[in-house]
This record gives sequence, C-alpha cells and structure tokens, in this order.
Amino acid sequence: MDKELLYRLALPQLPGIGPISARNLIRLAGNATTLFEHQNELTDIVPEATSAFKKLLDCSDTLRLCEAELRFAEKNRIDCLDERNEKYPSRLRECEDAPLVVFYKGNADLNKTHVISMVGTRNVSEYGKDICTRFIHDLKELLPDVLIVSGLAYGVDINAHRAALQNGLETVGVLAHGLDRIYPAVHRKTATEMVNQGGLLTEFMSGTNPDRQNFIKRNRIVAGMADATLVIESAEKGGSLITADIAQSYHRDCFAFPGRIYDPYSAGCNNLIRSNRAALLQNAEDLVAAMNWDNRPAPVHSIQRQLFPELDEKEKFIVSILQKHPDGIQVNTLVVESNIAINHLTGIMFNLEMKGIIRSMAGGMYKLI
Repeated sequence: MDKELLYRLALPQLPGIGPISARNLIRLAGNATTLFEHQNELTDIVPEATSAFKKLLDCSDTLRLCEAELRFAEKNRIDCLDERNEKYPSRLRECEDAPLVVFYKGNADLNKTHVISMVGTRNVSEYGKDICTRFIHDLKELLPDVLIVSGLAYGVDINAHRAALQNGLETVGVLAHGLDRIYPAVHRKTATEMVNQGGLLTEFMSGTNPDRQNFIKRNRIVAGMADATLVIESAEKGGSLITADIAQSYHRDCFAFPGRIYDPYSAGCNNLIRSNRAALLQNAEDLVAAMNWDNRPAPVHSIQRQLFPELDEKEKFIVSILQKHPDGIQVNTLVVESNIAINHLTGIMFNLEMKGIIRSMAGGMYKLI
C-alpha cells in the first residue's frame, strides 16, 4: 500500500484539518509521511503547528478507516488520485482548497484540452432541456474532444450528462458521496453509461451520505476542474450560483444563458449577466469564440529564442513552450507543461506581456505575438 497516499487521504479526515491546512502542513513537512511518522521532530522545527501535530498522535482509527477505503477502491477498480498522480485533474491542482485525494471510476482523461462544467436548477424547464440538447450537439461539431462536467443531480445536471452521451462526448459526474452508491438512484443507468464514456469522481470515501454540506463541497470540484462554468437555468438562489461564484474565485470563466424576465428559473442567470459575473451565452459558437478555442489554422511566424536576448531563462523557457502552440495555450495547460506553480507563472506571463512578447486573450489563453 502506498503510505504517502494513505497519509494524504487520512490527514484531512482528522478533526479541524481541512484541505487548505492539510496542504500547508504537507508543504511545511515536505510530505505527508513525515507528518505522521516524525511529528515529534517537526514540533521543534515548526512550533506554530504544534496543535495540528497533536492531532496526528491519536489517529490510529482514522488510518484503519483509510486503509479499508484503499482496499475497497482496489477491489472495485477505483483510481485513488493524489496530486502526485498525472491523472489528477491539473486544473483542480491549482485551487488551494482542492482535495488532496480524489476517487475516480471511468475512462475519460480528466486533463483534456477543453473542459467545461454545466450546472443549473434541479427544476429544469423544457427551455433548459432544449439548451442542453442543442448546445452540446453544436459543441460536438466544434470541439469533438471537449469533456462535459456536472453533478449527476436532477434537472440541468442529468440533462447535460445525457446530452453528452447521446452526442458521443465524454462526461464526468462529480458526486457528493462515496462511490459505493449512486444518488439519486434513478440516475444509476446514466451513471453506468458514464463510467464507460466519461466517469464518476468524488473526494468522499465510501459510506459517506449525500448530506447537504457535501453538495457545496462538491461544487468547488465542479468549478475547479473546468476551464469554464456554464449556468443553464437558475433561480435567484441555488447551488449553481454558488458554483459560478466559486469559478470566479478560481479566476475561471463563467457564462450564463439568458431567459425570459418573468421566469423564476431564469432570474439567477439574468442576474449573473446583469452584474457582469457571467458573460452572456447564446450558442456553442459564442463559447468557442470567447474562450479562443477556434482551431482554424492561421499564419504563424516562428519566433526564435535568440531574438529575445533580454529575456531571462524562465521567460525563454515559456517562449519555447508557446512556440509549440501557435494557436495559443490555456494557462492551466501551461502550468502542467512548464511545471511552474501558477503564482510564479502569472508573474512571468505579466513580464512577457509588458515586453510585447505575448498577449493574453479570453479564457485564460496566451499567444506569442
């Protein structure tokens, strides 16, 4: 059994230690194994974390529970992905409150070039269903490799998943419970299809009930693993608006389909657009254009590194990567290819933009000038 994976799974399960504090502790110690096996020594090195380290002293029950969970996952062919694993969603990796470990059953690449989340009301109207059907059908023609993410809930979620399946697109459902069950149960058939044409993803261990607070936690994964979040229909309050707000906090793009002003389940979308928290979306072409995902060939002039003697080594390195992507590259993809943390990368990109080497575009895209 992978001890580091075991400890990364166990750490956020301890009282008072959430994903952010767990990640900070691992950063201080270097890895989770050191935290659990050498916490006495770490207390002297990092005295401000003493209270957290004390929680590690009596964690035998938690470790046994996590060991059982890893055995359950192995038996049921569930992938346990932590941030060391290349299959872990790269976009999610850049969110400070992302789970240390996620459980995944499926065959879709979670790090596809194009990933969008589609969310909305559980009380979806025929108008909302029609949006899902038409939008995904048209998107398939423009972006045949796009991955559709949603939450497998009633309403917009399940309609988005089913439309993706019908159009031959892979789709991933993010769950608010463990992979030992499907909730709601009436979506089991669709979930089974998704395992073979997409997948199911969760941060929750088996035996976890789909409690209310888990859906809010689920929403941050829906927003965090995608380039953009699309809101189909929403009342003035609801989980889809929370997901949109989370997407904005992650500096991800957010779009909303407008509705009639008197429709209660269009109020949330209309408010998002009116307050400039989401861009107005009418069709698949709008999304592709706004995200600069139009892959039509354009004349490209090669830029040689030696033409930029004023660049430092990291800047030259980034330019060399951009040369391989003449149509531009999304910032999350650039993080993966460069292996440079997002907080450092944004500084480099700013300097390159000020030097007139690159330009930033919608959708977090960068392109050589």
